[in-house]
Amino acid sequence: MTDKELLYIEDALEHEQYFQTKFSEAATQIKDGELKKSVEEMKNKHQQIYQSLFTLLQ
Repeated sequence: MTDKELLYIEDALEHEQYFQTKFSEAATQIKDGELKKSVEEMKNKHQQIYQSLFTLLQ
């Protein structure tokens, strides 16, 4: 991988961590069960994306 590609992946990893944090924070504040489940699913999806990107670096 080129340096530029590695920087892109680093940036994408940081974004995915940010999304995970925000969705996690939001889920703790939501009272509606269905909405909370959807937000938690979004958090899980971003965790999967993070893992996929991280795997590229190994």
